[in-house]
Amino acid sequence: MSEMTSRERMLAAMNLEPVDRVPTDIWAVPEVWERLREHFGEGVDVREALHIDGMAAVGAEYVGPPLPETAEGEIVDLWGIRYRPVRYEWGVYHEQSHWPLKEAKTIADLEAYQWPSAEWFDYSGMQEAARAACERQVVKCGYMAIFYMHNLLRGLEQSLLDPHDDPEFTRHLLSRVSDFLHEHHRRMFEACDGMVDVAEVTDDFGSQTGPLISLSTFREFYRPHMERFIGLCREHGIKVFHHDDGAIRPFLPDLVEMGIDILNPVQSSCPGMEMEGLKRDFGALLCFHGGIDNQEVLPFGSPEEVRAAVRRAIDALASDGTGYIVAPCHNLQAITPVENIIAMYDEAWRYGRR
Repeated sequence: MSEMTSRERMLAAMNLEPVDRVPTDIWAVPEVWERLREHFGEGVDVREALHIDGMAAVGAEYVGPPLPETAEGEIVDLWGIRYRPVRYEWGVYHEQSHWPLKEAKTIADLEAYQWPSAEWFDYSGMQEAARAACERQVVKCGYMAIFYMHNLLRGLEQSLLDPHDDPEFTRHLLSRVSDFLHEHHRRMFEACDGMVDVAEVTDDFGSQTGPLISLSTFREFYRPHMERFIGLCREHGIKVFHHDDGAIRPFLPDLVEMGIDILNPVQSSCPGMEMEGLKRDFGALLCFHGGIDNQEVLPFGSPEEVRAAVRRAIDALASDGTGYIVAPCHNLQAITPVENIIAMYDEAWRYGRR
């Protein structure tokens, strides 16, 4: 097979078609990017040096009401969610410090909140950005996560209680979130005029041992909104990327039935997420993205152990020669040795050509 471009290779894997080699992607915290730039030296494109195919992200420009003032280092977004910097031995992480609807009790409380609007964005520059990006890479646009937004607005514990304590309140809150996300993404997709390849309809339903909520709660409260988002992607010919950490095996039949195309992060150390079983049961319908353990192997393993993990993932998730994109199971963390990162991508580049 002749050599593919990064865009061709990624699209082929997503479409479960033959590839010249298994494609690669990267997620990493800022400290990792800094260390990689230091390692390769000034003027070197890190992605090219590591043979990373990746995706190019495009989005609309925020032009809405001025965001509230924050303390030094703090971040606030258009939802009013605040994050404060917390320094650990290996780096700085922004951890959520304010949940804007945590104290809401009634639908009237929800209506008093300033809900984001699609009018707060300028979409006019997106087409040009998408056109430039799609010359070399797959174009990714958008992030729709209904359960995760419920968590961020109410706090994890309260969001888990809401469907059981006050179903009507919960349905109203989720509908308001869903309406904004749907309209905002509709405008972004239309602005890009057919040049978006991938969008995230994603969430975080899993823990290390199993789902955070029951299937019945998922189906009643969250699935209808996810189906709405997936339908929007389908209308625009866009592949659906679904990120879901942890042990989510019980949810996969629903998610596949709903129409997800790409499953990330394939956290195979969790119950039910064994790679061979996932490929056997869902490989005819899903492209897998991730698969390289980010809790033990990448931060604490040797370079040869990392290489062995890459070979195992390729053997399992690309056993038919396609349908897999090598990537870490989440952001590469600052504790990860540069040597292990290089080993992961070098082995993918070499072994992925078999």
